[in-house]
Amino acid sequence: MPANARSRRTRLALLSAARALLVEGGFGALTLGAVAERAGVSRRAVYLHFASLSALIGALFDYVADTEGLQESLQRVREAPDAMAALDEWARHEASYHARILPVARALEHAGRDNPDAAAWRKRIADYQLADCRMLAQRLSDEGRLAAGWTVATAADMLWALISTETLERLLADRRWSSAQYATLYGQLLRNAFGCAVSG
Repeated sequence: MPANARSRRTRLALLSAARALLVEGGFGALTLGAVAERAGVSRRAVYLHFASLSALIGALFDYVADTEGLQESLQRVREAPDAMAALDEWARHEASYHARILPVARALEHAGRDNPDAAAWRKRIADYQLADCRMLAQRLSDEGRLAAGWTVATAADMLWALISTETLERLLADRRWSSAQYATLYGQLLRNAFGCAVSG
């Protein structure tokens, strides 16, 4: 096997091990030594790929996004024909992509805010999410569909606040909603809360 193929396989094994540890034990379980042991490689092998825990965490979130299809899911939101359809696609995005990464997202949210590695990536992810929410709110405004009482800024903030692992967990796990049911009713909620008929 070529060295670069072996290297890629080791890197993927490390990232898969890191994801499993994060899901099972939260950020406290995620150490370079634990990842090496879980992946069945030496600690030196970990350092060849990731110089620090922060670097591993960054690569882990990129790995999760890639393997679970983040960009493909968001592309459907961005390519929706109008703002109301984009809200529906956003609801489907939450019910599919975010439902699949729920254990990882939960671990990130539950990590102490004084954990510098967790805090840095929490902020990075929040910034990306806020940008997408602003895009949705701006599109509603540009099309004359933003409901009364909202500004682009407040609508974006509320859309972002509604991205909650606790909400997903309560409805999908505790109340046993299906992903399809969540997408439909969440989309209805978003339309009713943020959308309005085009005036004139």
